[in-house]
Amino acid sequence: MLAASNASASPPDTGPVKLSPEHLGALNRRRRIVVQFDAHSELGADFDRWLDYRFDYADEPGSQIDSLWWDIGALGYAVYPSEVLEPFEHEGLMAWRRQGIDWVARLVEESHHRGLETFWHHRISEVETVTSGVGADRRNAHPLKKAHPDWVLDTWWEHGLWNLAVPEVRQYKVAVLREVAENYDFDGIQVDFARHIPCLPPGRQWELRDCVTDLMRMLRRTLLDVEAARGRPFLLAAKVPRSIEGCRVDGFDVETWMGEDLVDILTLGTRCMDVDIEGFRLAAAGHPVKLQPCFDDHHTTDAYQHASIEFLRGVFANWWRQGADSVVAFNWSHAAPEVCHAMGARPGPDAQRQAYHEVGSPETLRLKDKVFAVDRRGGYPWAEGYFGRNDWAPLPVELADDGLAERIRIRVADDTAVEADKIDRICLRLILFGATERDTVGAQLNGVDLDRELIDPEWKDKLIRSPKPQPPSGGADSCTIDPQQRLLRIEYRVDPAVCRVGWNHVDVRVEARAGERGQAAVKLEKVEVHVHYKAGAQPI
Repeated sequence: MLAASNASASPPDTGPVKLSPEHLGALNRRRRIVVQFDAHSELGADFDRWLDYRFDYADEPGSQIDSLWWDIGALGYAVYPSEVLEPFEHEGLMAWRRQGIDWVARLVEESHHRGLETFWHHRISEVETVTSGVGADRRNAHPLKKAHPDWVLDTWWEHGLWNLAVPEVRQYKVAVLREVAENYDFDGIQVDFARHIPCLPPGRQWELRDCVTDLMRMLRRTLLDVEAARGRPFLLAAKVPRSIEGCRVDGFDVETWMGEDLVDILTLGTRCMDVDIEGFRLAAAGHPVKLQPCFDDHHTTDAYQHASIEFLRGVFANWWRQGADSVVAFNWSHAAPEVCHAMGARPGPDAQRQAYHEVGSPETLRLKDKVFAVDRRGGYPWAEGYFGRNDWAPLPVELADDGLAERIRIRVADDTAVEADKIDRICLRLILFGATERDTVGAQLNGVDLDRELIDPEWKDKLIRSPKPQPPSGGADSCTIDPQQRLLRIEYRVDPAVCRVGWNHVDVRVEARAGERGQAAVKLEKVEVHVHYKAGAQPI
């Protein structure tokens, strides 16, 4: 196993990076939907059945999945024969080993057999536990963290997170990934900086940004060495926050990474809908970097976990409209409900299965009903910094009682003015807490007054917890509706000519309250634009 004194060979040189035509060809291959899969569950089952389960949705006719990125690092331990890491002593995995099964190699082989690209997905700063099973016992820190407490940051995780400001930590990470790259025929590796932050001392992230850039330089050189030795491209991706500004907060100098050709693909965001694809494209300044926003359907933008197919269409349609090169699904189901039940696994929502056939192309999203929504904040205790927290999100927000409007921006991908003859109805939907049907709430879209056409004082939403604080995101399946909950749903009719492609401005004001003075403020919980097309409008 890796010791403190020999964490890695000396760092590679930092001269100019040269990418071969073959490398650029691999970068430019078709990549519609990329699926990041956690695959730690059901280990030890009949292996052929387990493989069928893992590939079930990708195997469906009409699936737009082109790439599978396997997140199977097992909390900082080796799930494969390793000279660098301690073994992951999981009973089911050890049973496969006794059968002579190298599950990592088989996942790569089965992906390639299906014509699918495949990546190793690496969490840069994992919350390691003891090796008796995923999450089985958190009383003991990872052996290297116990041996080298100066390698970790004292933060929200009880055993600390890896500190990339420490040279030995960077060398350790490169040694781990070199071993994976040399031993398995992956098409690439993604470094996931969302798992977890901080990975630099809090308050000094931007000051120490060169430490992470040094890691990216070392890793890029290492993978290009592997590429040359095997005679086939080896791509490098990184999962980073939703905006250039967010990257700076966490110490990720992505502008330098792109400028030095240190990265091929940037996966943008994880919990949010509003991803600044245009800002990253401008910062890339012509360098061959692919941009792919990511939607996590478990730890998602608050109160939209396991949402409808119309909502998913709206999210991904906005990203294609902004110029995404591909899109990423994360924390989605692997298989149809009957396959999941046969494996003893919990099925995912039907909307995920349908989305795999639709959201990989703007053409297959055209003239389909959509919901365009605004990001919400909500609880997320597994980060200290910017990434994944959605602290910037505009909702929920309290509305003043003085008649002044609160302005909210919302993206709409569809050109409703051009497609007006194919549209049945467009509405602006507001969900409010603390308002009653006797209150008067006015709304404008892009400066145009909207007529209210529906008001529902009995609306329920199991994922909105007001007046209580929002719990940590995720776990939608375990939530139940509070029968005493009182939310107010108001819908306003929208003329298709009023909507704009891209950003729209919604102004909401409380014009009159029916109750006594001093009552609690009205809270605006959700803002959505619903676009409904006429039956038969969808292209053949």
